[in-house]
Order: sequence, then structure tokens, then C-alpha cells
Amino acid sequence: MDRRHFIGQSAAAVGLLAGLSSQTKAANLQKAEILVIGGGYGGATAAKYLRLFSKNTARVTLIEPNTSFISCPMSNLVIGGSRNLAEITSPYDTLSKRHGIKIIQDSVSSIDPDKKTVTLASGKTLRYDKAVVSPGVSLNFKSVEGLAQANKDGITLQAWKAGPETVALHKQIAAMREGGTFAITIPEAPYRCPPGPYERACQVANYLKQHNPKGKVIILDANQDVTSKGALFKKVWAEQYAGIIEYRPKSNVVGVDAKTKTLKLEVEDDVKADVLNVLPQMAAGEIAIKSGLANSNGRWVNVNFLNFESTARKDIHVLGDAIQIAPLMPKSGHMANQHAKVAAAAIVAELSGWEVNPAPVLTNTCYSFVNDREVVHVASVHQYNAAEKTFKTVPGSGGLSPAPSTLEGVYAWGWAHNIWADSLG
Repeated sequence: MDRRHFIGQSAAAVGLLAGLSSQTKAANLQKAEILVIGGGYGGATAAKYLRLFSKNTARVTLIEPNTSFISCPMSNLVIGGSRNLAEITSPYDTLSKRHGIKIIQDSVSSIDPDKKTVTLASGKTLRYDKAVVSPGVSLNFKSVEGLAQANKDGITLQAWKAGPETVALHKQIAAMREGGTFAITIPEAPYRCPPGPYERACQVANYLKQHNPKGKVIILDANQDVTSKGALFKKVWAEQYAGIIEYRPKSNVVGVDAKTKTLKLEVEDDVKADVLNVLPQMAAGEIAIKSGLANSNGRWVNVNFLNFESTARKDIHVLGDAIQIAPLMPKSGHMANQHAKVAAAAIVAELSGWEVNPAPVLTNTCYSFVNDREVVHVASVHQYNAAEKTFKTVPGSGGLSPAPSTLEGVYAWGWAHNIWADSLG
């Protein structure tokens, strides 16, 4: 998929660009202060498209603590040793140099929705007319007894937020004794990136097959079955990783003994392994919970899907993995990119006195590497349903790969470079 095609798939973009051909009543828009909190797939895209959709007239500030963007999609390849972190890292400076976005390298410690202010960790307070909050997920280490300390000590690693732990986990796998065992645990859905843990198991198995052929991978899945691309993954495990990968569904991990590297399960016997990759339950990013935005079971943020405004607080728009998703809507980087475009279009429309697009459409594509070259994908299209006020998948849209292929590996890297350029370039 080339960049032009990729961008063209956003109905939000198409709808708004049509509006831009008319005279813009931009007084309110030009006066407004728009803060974007979080520079991931949702936040970076929202910041850029707020500028593009407003013909570079909106005042947009992006608040992000990290100096560079590191992509979670593709990071399993770093864990598997076939790629390095630099290959999935992009700078933020293009957003300021090319698009005029003010970037503040800091984190947000609190949001006051009544005063419409944001306080930074550095102590500075900023006013907003519109806030876009894209905080990703938080990991509930308390959901597994002993996990918080084990992870703090580096005995267990999550590596679910790409960065230093991604590299550290690969080093643990590479240093594992001959014939050792790697165990990955998966929490009950919803969690960030449904196929991600199964792809990770494939990457570790692929590494062991080449460097430690007597090594094993155990997948302890709290869910009833593989949550995404199930038939494809199971076929790969049988054909490429027989005797290496062992899959155990309905296996909910409730505790960790860091001294013996033992996982305690809710029902089954304990599992001991050499390398522990424990993924706990997930929720919206901490700032969303602290700010009272997580009004869906205290974990996720309910939004108006026409503009992604929080249903708890006016003029705060929440994107990406932090929201309570619509039916069959995955928590993925591609989907966060799409949320951002709908929200950016709606914000510009609201501040300009235009009608918000009443029928947005979202697309999703997710590639999974089953070894260092072969890939499978799933794709879907989601149309807003006005009667039910949610997104529903379009019948017959999207689909699954028939089988892994190296050609899809080329497509996967094309997708990655295109979405990085679309969000950050």
C-alpha cells in the first residue's frame, strides 16, 4: 500500500478535505488552544492532522515525554533478534519543522477539566480549549501477585511498551540456558494488540529454532482460545514449531515467585520457566484514570464515536487503546491512527462552525510475522451506525491471509513505513 492510498482510506480525511474547499470561518479555530497529550499512533497523528485539516491555522501543542517514537508494531522482531530498535524508531522533530506543531518534552501529571488546564510534571500549567488525550494503556501489575516487584527487579519483563524492555527481553532469551523454557502469559481480552502475544511466541520460537533448538516456548493464555488469527497461528505452530511451542488456553496466571521463576495459575499446576514474559491485565493510560475519564468499569474511556469526545468530560477527546472499543474494533496502532483522523476532523469542524461528519468510516490492518520473513494479516472496515451510535464492521469487508507468505512480509514493512510517515512525517 503506498502512502497516497493509505491516507485516502480515511473517510475522515476525505470528508474534511471536501469541506476545506469552501471559505473557512476560522476565527474560533485560530484562537483555540489545542493540547495533544501523548505522541503515539493516536496522538502524533491527531496533532499532524489538526494542522493539515485546518490549513495550518490551528494552534497545536503536543506533550510527549519521550524524545523519539518507538513503534510497538514490529517490536516483536527486535525480541526475536532479526531487527534492532533503531529500525522501528522515528524522531518527532518533523512534526514541528514541517507542520508547525509545538512540542513539549514532558509528561502530564494532572488534568483539571473544570478549569480546562493541564499541569505538567515540571510544574507548568497550560490552558486548553480542546484536549486530545492519547495515553495508550497502563499495565495492572497488581493483578498478578508478586509481579510488581518481580518486574521492578527485572526478573520478569513485559516489553509491551516498546523501548528498553524490548531489548532487555531479547537479551534474556539469548542468554537462556540450552534447552531452557520461555513462558509468555496473556491476560483476558481486551488488551493492546490482540495477535501480538502469539506473534511474539513465534518470534521467540524462530530464534530458539536457530540458536537453542532444544528450547521451549509455553503460551499461558487466560482466554478460551487464540483471540486473533487463531487458525493461522495454530497451523504455523504445528508446521514450523512442532515440539517448540506449547499452547495452553484457559490458563490464568495469578502469581509469580521471582526466586524460583515460577508462575502460579488459577487452576492448573505451577509452571517454572527460565525467562518470564508476564503480560498483566490492562486499562487506559494512567492519566485517563487519574482524570476521571475511565468511566467504563474504571478501566476504559467511553467516547462519542462521532468525534471521540469523552462522555465523562466535555472538550476532552480520547483516542486509541485507552477507549472502550466498539464491537470487533481492535486495540491496534492502525486503529488509533484512524481514531485520530476522525477526532481531528471533528475538532476542526466544531471550532469552524461546520457540521461534523455524520458517517465516518475506519479501516484496520494488522500484520503478524510468524518467522523473520513470513507474515499473515487481518483487515477490516468499520462504519459508524447512527441508530446504535457505535461502529460496526462492514459485512464482507477485510479478511484473513490464506497462509503465511514472504510477499506479505514485504507488505508488512511497507505498511509500517507508510503509517510512520503518515503519523510523524
